[in-house]
Amino acid sequence: MENGAVYRPTTEPRCKEPRRPCGCTRHRLKGWRLPAKVLQPFLSLLAVIFEEIVEDCSNCGGLYFFEFTSCTAFLLSLLILCVYCTVAYETFGKDKVEKVNFWAMLAIGVIFLLASIVLAATNSSPVPAIMAYVFGFFASMAFLAEVGMQYWDRRKQSTREHPQNSGNTQGTAEIRPLNEE
Repeated sequence: MENGAVYRPTTEPRCKEPRRPCGCTRHRLKGWRLPAKVLQPFLSLLAVIFEEIVEDCSNCGGLYFFEFTSCTAFLLSLLILCVYCTVAYETFGKDKVEKVNFWAMLAIGVIFLLASIVLAATNSSPVPAIMAYVFGFFASMAFLAEVGMQYWDRRKQSTREHPQNSGNTQGTAEIRPLNEE
């Protein structure tokens, strides 16, 4: 009894969550987010592949711009998907990840759309180049659709938290006239 064996803590230490292999999970990407996040790198990769198949070009500036943009879009979308699916999400925090995702997807979508337009305008019509900018348009629409849906969700959440007419004064009668003398 003198050694303190009788007295033990009354609460058990909190056990850790079971570790997943590589810390991977997809529970943060629910609803439309998971298909959108998988579709973005897939379409970007297809654009990269078809762009790489182009053998010759007469005006290569648009092709080089599209090559850089599509490869960058593929790598960045893959990186953001990895952040959402690993423990890096908790490390950075939900607010920071959502903010970076919103602005990165907006920038990628706009620049990818611009690169697709430039490639379509400077294309000398080989079939792989046509397929490249078609997939470029599809990928940029996937990026911009996610931005729109994220903006819509954020706006809906904002109106739920801060209603515009919290006093519900539409149906109340006026207590005093305005022009009282």
